[in-house]
Amino acid sequence: MQYRFSRLLALGLILGMAAGGVFAQQPSEYDPWEPVNIRVHAFNEYVDRKVLRPVANGYTRYVPGVARTGVRNFFSNINNISVLANNLLQFKLDAAANDTGRLMLNTSFGLAGLVDVATWVGFDKNEEDFGQTLGYWGVPPGPYVVIPLFGPSTVRDGFGFAVDNSTNPLNHRDDVMLRNAAFVLQQIDRRVEAMSVESLMSGDPYIFTREAYLQQREYLVRDGEVADQQSDWGDWD
Repeated sequence: MQYRFSRLLALGLILGMAAGGVFAQQPSEYDPWEPVNIRVHAFNEYVDRKVLRPVANGYTRYVPGVARTGVRNFFSNINNISVLANNLLQFKLDAAANDTGRLMLNTSFGLAGLVDVATWVGFDKNEEDFGQTLGYWGVPPGPYVVIPLFGPSTVRDGFGFAVDNSTNPLNHRDDVMLRNAAFVLQQIDRRVEAMSVESLMSGDPYIFTREAYLQQREYLVRDGEVADQQSDWGDWD
């Protein structure tokens, strides 16, 4: 399951507090597929409860912290390829130069990304993806959608996620077993990361996740400039 929303839940909570201490529920037109989304959300929660959470607990219990950090750094370094491409597509040349430095340092001196050397020397990690790139160029997010096993998204971000996956070199390996093993390990790592913000969730889990996701995506697309109200998505329903 794609736990991209681990950090965004925390960020969404912070943004909600900054805006007045509570989440303001988005108008219904932002979630025209809510009945289906709620069912998919419940399915994802069931899979998480029965499979992912127990596996993640075992992973943190039996795998040493230094090894878990290496795994996270490795996948973060691969993600730098997508981040670099999207910064170039948005003409953020300074950020792209930073991403290039991160990728080169961590791939070489960081043992293929297992060690995050770049952060030590001042090359900070950027957060960019193709969904943000589309938003940067004015493509509206479209309705909120919960993807089976992958969690919260929008029409725009779902398409962007597919494009970003094409930049992952592991997805182009001929060794199917290696690709599948890497995918499973990455999902376990993301599930472990999500554990750090589970205590922040309150109220209806579906609404909390939806509001946190939409606010955080808007925040990222606007590079930290929080809008008073999200733009109109048109007649999607």
